[in-house]
Amino acid sequence: MDANARVQKNSLLLLLGIVLIASNLRGAITAVGPLVGEIRLDTGLSNTWAGMLTTLPLLAFAAISPLAPKIARRFGTENTLFGGMLLLAIGILLRSAPSSAALFGGTILIGFAIAVGNVLLPSLIKRDYQHRVGLITGLYTLAMCGFASLGSGLSVPLSEGLGLGWQLSLMSWALLAVLGILLWYPQVRPLPVLTETETANVRVRGTLWTSPLAWQVTLFMGLQSFGFFAAVSWLPELLHSRGISPASAGWMVSFMQIIGLPATFFVPVLAGRRPSQRWLVLAMAAVFFIGYAGLLFEDTTFVLLWVLLLGIGQGASISLALTFLALRAPNARVAAELSGMSQAVGYLLAASGPFLFGWLHDLTGGWTASLVVLILSNAGLLAAGLGAGRDRKVS
Repeated sequence: MDANARVQKNSLLLLLGIVLIASNLRGAITAVGPLVGEIRLDTGLSNTWAGMLTTLPLLAFAAISPLAPKIARRFGTENTLFGGMLLLAIGILLRSAPSSAALFGGTILIGFAIAVGNVLLPSLIKRDYQHRVGLITGLYTLAMCGFASLGSGLSVPLSEGLGLGWQLSLMSWALLAVLGILLWYPQVRPLPVLTETETANVRVRGTLWTSPLAWQVTLFMGLQSFGFFAAVSWLPELLHSRGISPASAGWMVSFMQIIGLPATFFVPVLAGRRPSQRWLVLAMAAVFFIGYAGLLFEDTTFVLLWVLLLGIGQGASISLALTFLALRAPNARVAAELSGMSQAVGYLLAASGPFLFGWLHDLTGGWTASLVVLILSNAGLLAAGLGAGRDRKVS
């Protein structure tokens, strides 16, 4: 094989590896939402504690995200991503063990593992695809959101249709993690050795946390995640309470994510072609507002339209948030730090979404208060996005 053929093969393996890692970054979490009722009945958990099954990974994101860039500098980005995939497979298997402790312990490990990919993939794209940030971000967010939708849609059919039960239904996601491990293994490298200059550069930092632009990117990441995880966790229950069957509610949430896939791909491409992305933020916020407001009505005549609008908004917001991590950073190192900061603080904020949604439902016996909170969070998302969408670089 000549040199050009080897380069092309390595580039293809890298791109496939990125896509497979991205495919593992949501499905193991979104698969839980449609099964919450079954898990609650089997384990005796309250709505609040059942909501913790999607809140705990977000808390794990917040804990590990600021550490991921430092781990990557010590062990290498590729090696750290490989370790994250191994941890993900272990966490999925542990979560399906017949024990409440294993259920929550495995959920935390899944959160740790996914946080590594969340933080390091934008940095890797900034490093290796600097002139195609929008396109590659679009591809990997498309894979991430596509498998997230499958997580919501396949859970109930696997559990009830095939008679696997909720434990084996959730365990099936280990197969995708193993495939990701196999495809990423060629990227494993010898451990890097930091020079004295690189070590000094690592120590001299900290101004990122005082940057208004970095905080705007962070709040945009957090508020869009707040809405996404609250919706995928509790929308099936909300729809079921209005007379829609559990299987149909699960597929409707899956539809919500599938219908957003075109926006997931095209929004980063459009964002990369213009210096400012504020017009995209305005359009996204308007779509969200109409969707949330529509769900306030208990009549299900137009529920598919409200779900469709939420899907478009979610597809646009997650891909735009990830694109900001590369577009607002001057280089790959800053992109990793910005990614770590935005996902640490952002997911800490997002972690309150499923918990707050379930708690308000327990408190009021309805869904109106929870939906009002989402409408208010959308106003904050708009404000943060207008700041993050400016043609600026984090210094």
